[in-house]
Amino acid sequence: MDEVIRVKDQFYILASSSVADEQTRVLKHAETFAVFDRHGDIRPLGFEDHGIYHQGTRFLSQLVLKLEEKNPLLLSSTVKEDNELLTVDLTNPNFESQDQRMIHSGTIHLGRLTYLWESCCYERILMSNYGLRSVAFTLSLIFDADYVDIFEVRGTKRLKRGIKLDTVVEEDHVVLSYRGLDGKLRKTTLAFATKPQELRADQARFAVTLEPHEKATLSLTVSCELEDEPVRNETFDQAFVKNKNMYQNLRLDACVVETSNEQFNDWLNRSRADLYMMVTQTPQGLYPYAGIPWFSTIFGRDGIITALETLWVDPEIARGVLGYLAAHQARDIIPEQDAEPGKILHEERKGEMVSLKEIPFGCYYGTIDATPLFVALAGHYYERTGDRAFIQELWPHIQLALNWIDTYGDVDKDSFVEYERRTAGGLSHQGWKDSEDSIFHADGNSAPPSIALCEVQGYVYDAKLKAARLASMLQNDNEAKRLRREAEALRKKFLKDFWCQELGTYALALDGNKRPCQVKSSNAGQCLFSGIATEEHARTVAQGLLTEDFFTGWGIRTIASSESRYNPISYHNGSIWPHDNALIAFGMSRYGLKDEVVKVLAGLFDASLFVDQHRLPELFCGFVRRPGEAPTLYPVACDPQSWASGSVYLLLQSCLGLSIQAHENKIYFHHPALPTFLQEVSIKNLKVGSACVDIELKRHEQDVGVNVRRREGDIEVVVTK
Repeated sequence: MDEVIRVKDQFYILASSSVADEQTRVLKHAETFAVFDRHGDIRPLGFEDHGIYHQGTRFLSQLVLKLEEKNPLLLSSTVKEDNELLTVDLTNPNFESQDQRMIHSGTIHLGRLTYLWESCCYERILMSNYGLRSVAFTLSLIFDADYVDIFEVRGTKRLKRGIKLDTVVEEDHVVLSYRGLDGKLRKTTLAFATKPQELRADQARFAVTLEPHEKATLSLTVSCELEDEPVRNETFDQAFVKNKNMYQNLRLDACVVETSNEQFNDWLNRSRADLYMMVTQTPQGLYPYAGIPWFSTIFGRDGIITALETLWVDPEIARGVLGYLAAHQARDIIPEQDAEPGKILHEERKGEMVSLKEIPFGCYYGTIDATPLFVALAGHYYERTGDRAFIQELWPHIQLALNWIDTYGDVDKDSFVEYERRTAGGLSHQGWKDSEDSIFHADGNSAPPSIALCEVQGYVYDAKLKAARLASMLQNDNEAKRLRREAEALRKKFLKDFWCQELGTYALALDGNKRPCQVKSSNAGQCLFSGIATEEHARTVAQGLLTEDFFTGWGIRTIASSESRYNPISYHNGSIWPHDNALIAFGMSRYGLKDEVVKVLAGLFDASLFVDQHRLPELFCGFVRRPGEAPTLYPVACDPQSWASGSVYLLLQSCLGLSIQAHENKIYFHHPALPTFLQEVSIKNLKVGSACVDIELKRHEQDVGVNVRRREGDIEVVVTK
């Protein structure tokens, strides 16, 4: 996001440069991520988000490869399909050698191999001479470290910073370091396996001579070091084996989805690889970090929605999310963190600015929807897995969350959960659309707090129904009955107070005066996801979301083009978010609106054909689809973003009407449908409890055939048409 400024204690991301300007290459492992250009370089000017980052701080802000002081020519660049390795192919421009011979472009090949492992970036440069005579040249690596906080990269200005210490230069390594205002020492060590001809505080120079068809290699390790972390001492090959094994273990024995459409498979494969890159091992299990570069950390809402999207293929992600959020559930009232007993975490940050409390997001609870979504996810997880023991462990946390909903979430006791910022530095808007201008009335005026969002009431409704089912399973029958009564009472009041007959949709929100924000928004579509909508309202809302005001050909906009604040280039007021579309499609599916689901899936699939690496970004602009043109990229979208990566799985699940009831040992397909571009879908190694099944679906003129190709254990596949 570019420049971020602070106005009235709000943080905004201002676009001073655009990620759409040049395709970037992204790697991540655990608490470390890196953003390169297509050459594999980290450039300091005009590419503000480039760098190697660790625990919220940029440890390397420049790493540029030069051949004879010139930029090599780019041949190709890609991150391998499983995201384990960045590979770049370069060649030389024309240059005059030391003996005044002209070395023509294309004579020398440079291959860059780069990956991350355990807070280190490993790079190997492969050099080959394809000429008929020997060549001598100088290869240089120019480097620097600025140690800025990720919020500084986003543009937040600081009055004071720590100090950069003197650089230590040894024969084969350089140590850059910084002592922050938080007292912590941060160091970046650049270690060269081959001793450079010349090594300075900002540059390593290698004198290279290659005979015809001779090859040579150089290796570099960039270590991001904190005082309380062990220093790694592994070679390129040693660390690469561990890196490769990690990705193989994540994929081991996983459910695999393949189709008859290779381009759709590219989307699936990239999404799957991105999800496994974004997940980070925590003491409670796997947790998908939200997005790179701005949100490579724990977010409650993002983690829950990603878990919901991927639940049917990989329930371990949901288990890890539930376990982590339960362990970090708020226990006390802490106004500066927007924390209240039972509330679920919004985001967790690390870095110097967090340590100094210059920003409030170290452990921040300013979210209105993560708490009901946490309860709902627990219910969905039980349906998918039948994991009674884990739910029993979670039950006290679920009860705390339900108590927060009734006590702190509904302060005025009007049955609706609403939010109002508790701390000056926190977020003004605390739903998923959390921009300062995202909640407003039809005339464009901002809605005053407290704000009750329409989709949040749906989340609460779903949470109480799911909790009721869990209570029954745990033999808490009285609690189950109470929760069902409360859910039904909420639904009746919601339908009465939120439905706008003249608009044919639910109000975006109720403001602090209980006045409805009569704005056509995608939020209403998420009311289908939770099931709080009536059958009649669901059809009307769905039809409205597919009119020209909303549906661009690529997907559904966040608000209709007829609204006063509509702006297709905005973050939340007219853009298209893949996860939002996926949740809406799931809602359409639960009301039997399969033609509408197929249309949403088709739009996002078409978008995936145009974007780099078939990777759907966090969002893209809401311009109408124009023949022969790609979707317009949002300038500073995270790419990858976990809930965007997970969207393909929920979209496909919605088309197939797939649901799993593990306690029944049954997999259901309710009125499955497939678009014309998907003639076949194969689901392999789908596990339910101790059982496993392979399923093949084929599209026919009027319906979809479902065939079980392999079955192990007690599992039944039920198809309703």
